[in-house]
Amino acid sequence: MERRQFSREFKVEAVRLVRERGVSVAQAARDLELHENMLRRWVKELAADPAAAFPGQGQMKPEQLEIERLRREVTKLRAERDIPKKGRGLLCEGSEMRFAFIAKHRSIWPVAWLCKALDVSRSGFHAWLKRGPSARDKLDEEMTASIRASFVASARTYGARRVWRDVLADGFCCGLHKIERLMQENALRARPRRRGLPKDGGQRLADAVAPNVLDRQFVAERPNQRWIADFTYIWTAEGWLYVAAVIDLFSRRVVGWSMKAEMTAQLVADALIMAIWRRGRPDALLHHSDQGSQYTSDHFQRLMADNGVTCSMSRSGNVWDNAAMESFFSSMKTERVARKIYRTRDEARADVFDYIERFYNTVRRHSTIGYLSPVEFERKVALA
Repeated sequence: MERRQFSREFKVEAVRLVRERGVSVAQAARDLELHENMLRRWVKELAADPAAAFPGQGQMKPEQLEIERLRREVTKLRAERDIPKKGRGLLCEGSEMRFAFIAKHRSIWPVAWLCKALDVSRSGFHAWLKRGPSARDKLDEEMTASIRASFVASARTYGARRVWRDVLADGFCCGLHKIERLMQENALRARPRRRGLPKDGGQRLADAVAPNVLDRQFVAERPNQRWIADFTYIWTAEGWLYVAAVIDLFSRRVVGWSMKAEMTAQLVADALIMAIWRRGRPDALLHHSDQGSQYTSDHFQRLMADNGVTCSMSRSGNVWDNAAMESFFSSMKTERVARKIYRTRDEARADVFDYIERFYNTVRRHSTIGYLSPVEFERKVALA
């Protein structure tokens, strides 16, 4: 069958039929007995270069032919420059990685150019397209599901190290770097930690300030040996909600907490009372806090004396002396509070309670205790 030829005028009028008269490409193609793809190509060519479109065979001038040749050559040279730049490092990888790169970018550059730049054969690439996923790809897919489940269960707060522990617990055998790679490929990025130093504007009672007995030794050999305490604040539409907490350094478990709308001595006293009720009357216990007016108050000091608790306090203005407590509040705000807008204090109370009792103490893996949760760590030690 002889190939049909069309004049430039015919092509221009066909395109105008679509662009200016509102006729659809499909309808115009049927009316003119053309293939739809041909008419679509004419539309694109005229839009790209109205003056030089449809030159017709034998009608291009020598200078036009040279310009067209140079244009194609420049395009190819740019591709030869950009392909290795975009695929930097792929020449050191296996064929699977190169084929995946070609499949991803074949809409930008011709497959032949990509294969030549990456030193693979076109037949090999097309054979790779027809093959099913490899055993490694299948394993990565299963592992990614486990990674995603761990990441979502932590409210999108776990980094690669904690996710890795969950994946190992699911029965997979892999290294940390593989978890990092799969998390990066699937855009699973933990919420960045905020670095902020709390301020205490209360009036300290100098005669009640205790020395720094803890001396930054944030470890304990047994439960109820060393407790650390502090309080923070959470903004709600009703105003500030103050949250006090007491942590046992043996397991990093929050053993006492209290939440109130006022920043009073009763706030920190209630947190200590809860800790004593839950853990029993302490024996040779060291309680460490900052020099806030709540902790130096007569009410709080009497409470510690009545229960035989030794008092330790950070140096003035030195948050590093209670760094483990600051770390807990930073985690709580980063992983839960910073992403919420609380309409009421009760809403904030419920969310903080959920974070402490249903996530931090029972589920969240803590790096200091071998990536176990505080409750799991205490249970494991008790059974040993």
